[in-house]
Amino acid sequence: MFIEMELTHKGYKVDTAYEGRGALNKVRETSYNLILLDIMIPNLNGIEVCRRIRQFSNVPIIMLTAKSDIPDKVLGLDVGANDYLTKPFVIEELLARIRVYERSNILDTDSDVLKVKDIVMDNKTHEVLRDGKKIELTKKEYDLFKMLLINKNVVLTREKLIEEVWGYDYVGDTNVVDVFIRYLRSKIDGGFDDKFMTTVRGVGYVIKEN
Repeated sequence: MFIEMELTHKGYKVDTAYEGRGALNKVRETSYNLILLDIMIPNLNGIEVCRRIRQFSNVPIIMLTAKSDIPDKVLGLDVGANDYLTKPFVIEELLARIRVYERSNILDTDSDVLKVKDIVMDNKTHEVLRDGKKIELTKKEYDLFKMLLINKNVVLTREKLIEEVWGYDYVGDTNVVDVFIRYLRSKIDGGFDDKFMTTVRGVGYVIKEN
């Protein structure tokens, strides 16, 4: 397989599975640093495999999708994928995405607990609570929300958020930020009158403390 050969050539240790159930079993039995998951695999498709992985693991997942399958991209992100890459793609783009997840300390902060109003983020347990109620976030949603909390009252551009959360060598549209902001709003603002994430038109996003 071309991708396997290229990644091996770059020094990565690669494991492969060619159908969904086998892939899911491998993830249950082995600790991986990153998963590349094609939507179009037999037995269980990539969407379902991703959904089931998220029941027990937060390992980063990059979905591989056909260019025209916009609903699949959205669904993949909804069930917990961290990112997606459309086919066909050049190997350099894939390598750039992988390097993002190698920099695991990208969002390190000296503060274990971040607070604003009735929201608490505990970076030791990776839990987010609003008014005492736990909010379930994917890894990418958590990282994005964390960056906004660290910089509360400061407007962050989409480009800045891409650089800090996805990595400076991320290759893709900045509208991925808008997609994840929508996810965050639906989870964090849902059912509350007080909205946290403010859009600064033409610039970016900010969490305002007051």
